[in-house]
Amino acid sequence: MRAPLVPSGAIVLALLAALAGCGARQAHVRVPTPAQAARELSGAPAPLAALHREGDVLLSGGQTAFEQRLAALRGRPVVVNAWASWCTPCLAEVPFFQRTSVAYGRRVAFLGVAVDDAPPASRRFMREHWMSYPTYSDQGKQIAHAIGVNTGLPTTVFYDARGRVSYVHQGQYRDERQLTADIARYALGT
Repeated sequence: MRAPLVPSGAIVLALLAALAGCGARQAHVRVPTPAQAARELSGAPAPLAALHREGDVLLSGGQTAFEQRLAALRGRPVVVNAWASWCTPCLAEVPFFQRTSVAYGRRVAFLGVAVDDAPPASRRFMREHWMSYPTYSDQGKQIAHAIGVNTGLPTTVFYDARGRVSYVHQGQYRDERQLTADIARYALGT
């Protein structure tokens, strides 16, 4: 009879460390409720108010609809966050986008793109993590490829008021301060 294989201590520790990070959630962070966001965003210019009315809605229409929306927002800076419900780093940065989209939503347009994500999963994610802006479904990754999502999720793309890409941030925002600094620099140009 063979003795059972017992993994070495280093392998066990590595497995435990990997499992600890999977699905880990960030400590509870206070985010605006839909009612608070509505109060903060009232009086937004018409193109931005239209986005807020579609807050937390998963939109179809693919790349064509997305590009039409970007064209309609010309004259306003735009921040596009590409995410997926199965993406743990996306989940970790959601509170930052929830707060900054309300804080800057009267001057900056925010859009989401749910990349390679089944619509039911995207909708469930959005129900659990309310956002003040709409998200475009991108199961075929056409939008993602068009906006420069090349190395994975999350990715955030900044457009200046002329509709030109000013910066692509690949990867998770580790803190809200970094995101607000990028909004100030790449969206608002301050």
